Amino acid sequence: MRVLITNDDGIESAGLVVLAEVALEAGCEVVVAAPHRQYSGASASLTAQEVDGRLALVDKRPPGLPDGVVSYGVKAAPALIAFVAAYGAFGPRPDLVLSGVNLGANTGRATLHSGTVGAALSAATQGISSLAVSIASADPQHWATARLVTTHAFAWLQEQPVDERVLNVNVPDIPVDQLRGLRPAHLASFGAVQARVREKGKDYVMLTYSGVTARDEPGSDHDLLTRGWATATLLSAPYDDPGETELPSFEGSGDAPVDVDVGSGTVMSSGDDRPSGEITDEEQGGDDSPE
Repeated sequence: MRVLITNDDGIESAGLVVLAEVALEAGCEVVVAAPHRQYSGASASLTAQEVDGRLALVDKRPPGLPDGVVSYGVKAAPALIAFVAAYGAFGPRPDLVLSGVNLGANTGRATLHSGTVGAALSAATQGISSLAVSIASADPQHWATARLVTTHAFAWLQEQPVDERVLNVNVPDIPVDQLRGLRPAHLASFGAVQARVREKGKDYVMLTYSGVTARDEPGSDHDLLTRGWATATLLSAPYDDPGETELPSFEGSGDAPVDVDVGSGTVMSSGDDRPSGEITDEEQGGDDSPE
């Protein structure tokens, strides 16, 4: 079984090694392809940096990655990396995609903005089962706990096809002997970050970001995580779901068959300069946006 490891924290993040080692211990063939720098908050963006029409790569490896594991630093958002991997960009098409281990939790509505989850969802839209793993700290001290939980989640994923869905796992940054276990959870109804307009001018809008005050939602991923549980939630890739809602419709005057040339528009942003959404070293300090 071939496994692609990616993330949104960049090619030098220790979380990549945790996922790679779990997959290797399960007897899988592993390839690492991750952004050359941080892409937190990129969601499922398909931004990339191209040079003469070629996706740009850098010669970097995660510190401590086992010898023999092929590694690519890619100047692209994580969702694009997972997307092009499905078409053989980094060797044969992967059977599974593991994304993370993200620095910081991805719970509640904040998952919408997560580049870690976005990579997994991008793979899921290509029919590849995916796992997104996050640890609830910007400076994790207990990687062994993340590794233990990932091992259980990965074993489940290998036995349980999830089709166009993603298994989203969050791990508390506590010692293994304090971990209460792994539980299914629903998404909390709030995001991790809120914003307000601080100032508006002729050519700009200045925003202030801050963490939200968590509400009491028993059984939610945020609630369980704060009480020492690792959480597992299934997320769906985009699909149409009208349910019982009556959607708008009307009958026009045309009644003859017609052939319409449908253009797809721009689906991917690229160029020689820094793509929108990419976070610079200067922008990383003090950033409270979802990871």
